[in-house]
Amino acid sequence: MGVFDFIKDVGEKLFGASEAEAAPADKIKAEIEKHGLDAKDLNVSVEGDTVKITGAAPSNEIREKIILAAGNTLGVAKVDDQLKVDAPGADAKFYTVKKGDNLSKIAEAQYGKASRYNDIFEANKPMLKHPDKIYPGQVLRIPA
Repeated sequence: MGVFDFIKDVGEKLFGASEAEAAPADKIKAEIEKHGLDAKDLNVSVEGDTVKITGAAPSNEIREKIILAAGNTLGVAKVDDQLKVDAPGADAKFYTVKKGDNLSKIAEAQYGKASRYNDIFEANKPMLKHPDKIYPGQVLRIPA
């Protein structure tokens, strides 16, 4: 649990979102559900550029993906994570993509091996559809 920072002027553009304001809570919740990220009693609320998420995630991995699905949307600067986790596990690191980055470059910096780019890609599915489709400002999970 905690507050996670995102870059509010980049990300998935949902209906009703702008750089000044996040999308309505129901649109962000639909984005989370679209990715098949299931949480018991998932509740999403929005206040300005902050999204608050409550409920219970089945695993820490799903919790982190819910945070990323909500935070990587246009207009969201912070995600207040209040999710409980049914089966706690190790936390992954979050990494903000910079201009010129690709998954191989990130893997080299994080793991010392560019060939581990697929570990990062797999850790960010279903939000990532292709390893080459990342953008500056996007936040990714970097598993341990």
